[in-house]
Amino acid sequence: MPKALPPACDLGLAIEPLRGWLRRHPRLFVITGAGCSTAVGIPDYRDENGDWKRPQPVTYQAFMGDAATRRRYWARSLLGWPVMARARPGTAHRALAQLEHAGRIELLLTQNVDGLHHAAGSRRTLDLHGRVDTVRCMHCEARSPRAILQAELLRRNPGWAQLQAAPAPDGDADLQGRDLSGFDVPSCTHCGGGPLKPDVVFFGENVPRERVAAAHAALARSDAVLVAGSSLMVYSGYRFVQAAVRQGLPVAAINQGRTRADELLALKLAMDVDQALQAVIDAL
Repeated sequence: MPKALPPACDLGLAIEPLRGWLRRHPRLFVITGAGCSTAVGIPDYRDENGDWKRPQPVTYQAFMGDAATRRRYWARSLLGWPVMARARPGTAHRALAQLEHAGRIELLLTQNVDGLHHAAGSRRTLDLHGRVDTVRCMHCEARSPRAILQAELLRRNPGWAQLQAAPAPDGDADLQGRDLSGFDVPSCTHCGGGPLKPDVVFFGENVPRERVAAAHAALARSDAVLVAGSSLMVYSGYRFVQAAVRQGLPVAAINQGRTRADELLALKLAMDVDQALQAVIDAL
């Protein structure tokens, strides 16, 4: 059942503190998370308390160290990828693109890997954890579109085309009880044998230093930090809130549940990020 919208007057009152905060801080460093994409059908990892709702995703060490783990990953991804491929920007993505076009965003740093901020028209973006629509060879570093790999996976594994599995975060799928020993995963066509990995930062893998440096440089040019739809439980995003506070920059958050940074926030709206951002855009 869809969530009931609050009366317009109540919504206006709810977002008034944020609207005033935005007027006082015209140049924003924005951090977004899964809450911006759940409304368009992409599942998230955590509940409103910031705890895991499902088993933790595969680690970099397990993926790189074991061919069976890679087979399992790509078999599940074959079934989960269509959810990512079909996803289109939602209200939060479009509202943040409007804020950027109004000159209000110095940088939008997203922890999501779905590319929907860029699809919505945002250009001052940094995909902190990479993009799932790109595949990387771990030997020669060649990149290629994920859609091409999907076609090759289906060609090599034709019996999988009709299988159904519940979608999971980041293009994964819940696939249980299936024999994966015969699942055929291609290697890199550029170097002739390198293992392929989505061009995203796995758990246990470091964010590239140049991305971190670019984010810190943008933070230094900003007036404040706005967190939209993120619990900040992953340190790679949380550290920029810590850095902002050390620099004396105020931090506001729109998130329905607990965040790791609650004690550091100058302002928090515990409400739906789509409703809040659209109301702010309308009011501004």
